[in-house]
Amino acid sequence: MMTACMSYSVWRRSVCFFAAARVSSFGQSRLIRIYNAFRFLVKKYCCQERNVWKALSEEWRLIDTFKIKMKIALITGSSGLVGGESVEFFQSKFDRVIGIDNNMRSYFFGKDSSTVWNKTRLEEKYPNFESRDADIREYNELERIFQEFGSDIALIVHTAAQPSHDWAAKEPLTDFSVNATGTLNLLELTRIHCEKAVFIFTSTNKVYGDTPNFLPLIEGESRYEIDESHPYFKNGIDEVMSIDQSKHSVFGASKVAADVMVQEYGKYFGMNTGVFRGGCLTGPNHSGAQLHGFLAYLMKCAIQKTPYTIFGYKGKQVRDNIHSFDLVNMFWHFYQAPRQGEVYNAGGGRYSNCSMLEAIAHCERISGNAMSYAYAEDNRIGDHMWYISDLTKFKQHYPQWDWTYDLESTLVEMHNAMASR
Repeated sequence: MMTACMSYSVWRRSVCFFAAARVSSFGQSRLIRIYNAFRFLVKKYCCQERNVWKALSEEWRLIDTFKIKMKIALITGSSGLVGGESVEFFQSKFDRVIGIDNNMRSYFFGKDSSTVWNKTRLEEKYPNFESRDADIREYNELERIFQEFGSDIALIVHTAAQPSHDWAAKEPLTDFSVNATGTLNLLELTRIHCEKAVFIFTSTNKVYGDTPNFLPLIEGESRYEIDESHPYFKNGIDEVMSIDQSKHSVFGASKVAADVMVQEYGKYFGMNTGVFRGGCLTGPNHSGAQLHGFLAYLMKCAIQKTPYTIFGYKGKQVRDNIHSFDLVNMFWHFYQAPRQGEVYNAGGGRYSNCSMLEAIAHCERISGNAMSYAYAEDNRIGDHMWYISDLTKFKQHYPQWDWTYDLESTLVEMHNAMASR
């Protein structure tokens, strides 16, 4: 075990060992495993050595010189909820995982929503993961990354986004540049440098605008529910629902632009692209804020005994909630048998859903704390009164997939993780 900082010359000799191993009986897979383990030690014990980090930036060129083919997953928003889950899921399935995250969530929602803690956790835990501080709005920054890894990139999971209705209305240009232009940058660079890669986009159910609010809804004691005679009652809303002629919110509109462009690159250029229109995405590593991530923020308020505000609909608005692991597992199934420009609804469906009032009751019971909450009459623009995702199409295409987390297990895991932090 290294106890002191490695010198540049020692590092270079070690790299030469890797090169020699390439032409010996070690073989590629064993070399890559050794390389990742060694790289982890360098990251852990040599972080202050400028020359070592210079060498780390050069090691890929050396490996490329010997034509060692790696399989790389590129994940945007890699310090966030779904991006971080993707890192954990795919690190055992790919030789390297490259993250792109510049912690814009702290700009959107304040320092308490920073994801730096998750970036640090992931880099310390997984030797084959590396995070790059790049802005997806800047084509040239992304281009350097794509040029570096080229056709070795086999998977792009694009989760980076501005995710809030309310915030988007404050800075529409920023919102659109992140959600729409950033997505287009990634698509075009994928087409140029690794066109055979699978491109997965985390879209949103907000692309349907407020159309779900015109369904025949019935007000119950604690929730709205759709009329039992309606086709959506059994499984929820499917992908046939129109995304046109409705009020989306500025955020919803920018995601529509990205959503349609991902479809188009699949259908026009024949690329392997998949659009996943998420319901409420949640999990233990969500940096929840008042303007985004309602279950995570609600549980945080329950633990810390912080007042919570319900916005409109009497707190009876219904959301389906999918654990980030189950969503990323959908990505994995799609990656193994990709399609071109396909669209799927992705949520908890009838398996995992709740109203705001029901979520409060769950959080109170699990945390053991009575919650203090207020009610604001005005709902958020574009917010849904009732939304449950129909996953029938995805399950028909990928019958081996199913949910593993229901609402109760998700909330308990979330509570335990937050309490420990």
